[in-house]
Amino acid sequence: MAAVNTGNNLLFLIVSAMLGFMAVTGLLGWMNIRQLSVGVQLPDELYAGTQTLASIRIENRKRLLPSFLVTATLAGSPTSFLMLDPRSPQTGSLLLSFPRRGLQALPDARISSPFPVNFFVRFRMAEVNGSYPVFPAPRPFVAPLQGGKPDAGQATPSTAKGYEGDLAKISDYTGAESLKLIHWRLSAKHEVFKVKEMTATSQEPVLLEIDQLPGRDLDERLSHGSYLINRLMRNGRPVGLKIGDRVIAAGTTRTHRLKLLTELAVYGQD
Repeated sequence: MAAVNTGNNLLFLIVSAMLGFMAVTGLLGWMNIRQLSVGVQLPDELYAGTQTLASIRIENRKRLLPSFLVTATLAGSPTSFLMLDPRSPQTGSLLLSFPRRGLQALPDARISSPFPVNFFVRFRMAEVNGSYPVFPAPRPFVAPLQGGKPDAGQATPSTAKGYEGDLAKISDYTGAESLKLIHWRLSAKHEVFKVKEMTATSQEPVLLEIDQLPGRDLDERLSHGSYLINRLMRNGRPVGLKIGDRVIAAGTTRTHRLKLLTELAVYGQD
């Protein structure tokens, strides 16, 4: 309007060209960040207050046009992609941290790009589905376990013979061994029976009671429980959990450890 009012054709042409340039670059920038889907993959062990490396996957769902200079920001942590070809997902890494324990949902990801001329930075929000249990941050301490002996965090594997431990070696059958220890497949290849010699299970199960652990409040007791579960089970000791009115039987597998930590993560948040 100013150019028209002045009657200056040159000024009118310059202003029109600038407005046309802004309109074209704005359209290109808007198309650049359209139809981009975002997925996030987190490790199965997340601890409150501890940074963890997450994997973010972006796919350009446009049929023909690539996307350029794309930055994905999740919870304040960015990762950049130079070019996203159509239907060719790319993966980047970023560090995430969760301030508290519990079942946490990820915030929406911010997809931004200065394309094509870095005159404006355009952005849109992309929904990230999924929720993840965040375990209490392990807090080390020395606790008396089993007969009042303090837990030193070390376990010595047993070398005595037993029936339920690890496989120690294969030997000849002498008649004193149990029939369930006979290794039938190896016995079929030899003229004598072969038996499995197992180590004894010397580690007694431990039942952790959250209400009995030391701590000024519930979160501190849960942090102590998280530390004990990890320390004992990594040393091969079966651990169970009494949390509220429920009792979870002792176990030694990694799946069992994650189950116990998940119970600690969501306890008291119902």
